[in-house]
Amino acid sequence: MTSRPHPGSATLFERAQAVTPGGVNSPVRAFNAVGGTPRFIRSAQGAWLTDVDGNEYVDLICSWGPMLLGHAHPEVLAEVSAAVARGTSYGTPTEPEVLLAEEIVARTPAEKVRFVSSGTEATMSAIRLARGFTGRDVVVKFAGCYHGHVDALLASAGSGLATLSVPGTPGVPASAAAETIVLPYNDRAAVTAAFEKHGDRIACLITEATPGNMGVVPPQPGFNAFLSETCRKHGALFISDEVMTGFRATKQGGYGLDGATEGWTPDLMTFGKVMGGGFPAAAFGGRADVMGRLAPEGPVYQAGTLSGNPVATTAGLATLRRATDEVYAHLDATATTIADAATAALSDAGVPHAVQRAGTMFSVFFREGVVNNFAEADQQDTAAYAAFFHSMLDAGVYLPPSAYEVWFVSAAHDDRAVQTVLDALPAAARAAAAATAEETS
Repeated sequence: MTSRPHPGSATLFERAQAVTPGGVNSPVRAFNAVGGTPRFIRSAQGAWLTDVDGNEYVDLICSWGPMLLGHAHPEVLAEVSAAVARGTSYGTPTEPEVLLAEEIVARTPAEKVRFVSSGTEATMSAIRLARGFTGRDVVVKFAGCYHGHVDALLASAGSGLATLSVPGTPGVPASAAAETIVLPYNDRAAVTAAFEKHGDRIACLITEATPGNMGVVPPQPGFNAFLSETCRKHGALFISDEVMTGFRATKQGGYGLDGATEGWTPDLMTFGKVMGGGFPAAAFGGRADVMGRLAPEGPVYQAGTLSGNPVATTAGLATLRRATDEVYAHLDATATTIADAATAALSDAGVPHAVQRAGTMFSVFFREGVVNNFAEADQQDTAAYAAFFHSMLDAGVYLPPSAYEVWFVSAAHDDRAVQTVLDALPAAARAAAAATAEETS
């Protein structure tokens, strides 16, 4: 297969490396995990990306989740354009932030929400609030779950760090990490032991509703309910991180996968990605009594100049209002078609793999057997994935440039886009098989 020309991307990457660390503004974009030169994208429309050299790609990262409706959705663009024409930032309360908050509260267990500008801010603020509410300091998290680049949460934090194989957390004081307990995911015994030993010091347990930062690793049946009950028993708060899964995995987010059926309700939740409609917006929310401890109602301080930005909240509201049951049915059907085709192609090529789903989200692990935690995710063949990735890229399909990331689809993935993916899979599977054979020879 002939590689698509990308001299423009190569030139821009060289220029970027001279003025930006690693040439990128978020590490996974650098292609370090798969090799080669990252593609610089000029534009996007529907399910397609176009790079600066004019190459088109079916987009299976969707800006890492936010583009639920596809890129440049005309109705969303119209509402955003109207918002921009009214001014881009006021530093005052606005109507769109009220409307978006009402939409989030209507869809989730959160009773009140506070807007911020990034998922990292959301998790950082939720943890500060949990500590302020409980008067405790210790935070429990799971290896492989990523909750933003908050100092205390960068221990065993999943995809970005896993991709780069960062040993530890340089730049993070030992005192910050000392208040974090890291446990293996899906391990009830470890959770029980940690709470029995430190329960009166634990402010909160934070977990992704369905982890997606080590690939998709669903909670075992009843695990989230167990976590919620354990926190309640010991007076700690249960934080469900829905920055990735919120309004993406299902209409209700990751909570919609098992929360209603298993009877668990988080005390706090964090949101991002889809709720911003492609703009920098995020939120945290939860029980009214807990959220009432935030300033100006309470003593726990949090603020942000661009929080509740009128353009970003307009984009998020426009997206959520169009995220109908029909949209989620389309997302589910498209994810099923691509996931099943990936399984078939990899099986035909004799490549060990596991495809795992969480609603409309899915990922492919290049190893045998179900993956239940980060240690198992870390056993996959990343060289095989790199070969698979580049074969797909050359065939016009843009996958996550890391074996530890989720594949995302959108409502704009039509028959042409899906068929492009299906046509590319057999050759990519053979490339992965060849890479595996080379490793073992």
